[in-house]
Amino acid sequence: MTRETEAARAEAVRDRYRSTLGAVPGGVQERLRLAGEFGRLPTEEALAALRHIVLTDGPLGPRVQQLVHFGQLLALGRAGPARIHARGALRAGADVAELIGVAETALITAGVPAYALGTEIIAELLPEEGHGPSAAG
Repeated sequence: MTRETEAARAEAVRDRYRSTLGAVPGGVQERLRLAGEFGRLPTEEALAALRHIVLTDGPLGPRVQQLVHFGQLLALGRAGPARIHARGALRAGADVAELIGVAETALITAGVPAYALGTEIIAELLPEEGHGPSAAG
């Protein structure tokens, strides 16, 4: 395989992440670098294809699938990936109230640390003021 062909194939993998998340996570960039250096690009292509099927072609649809990912990652305490999927959920049409609902569910299933992580991530996604219902009514 030529270097140009390999670069194009790696870029196609990156495009799959951009289509669902709007960006290529740093961990994916590192995996692609290693895959390229050690001739393991087919593994990353297969992973990206499976991920695409689950996130975009599954029965839950992209919005719900991103919300599920967000909740599962909160329960696992995986802050970085949870941030990525919270943004992915918003990109797929979820709203902040749905993210809050997921964080509240994580409170029940995984405890206060998961809920606290969720609310921290959600707060980071919001502008400083004027984003929620007014306390004054």
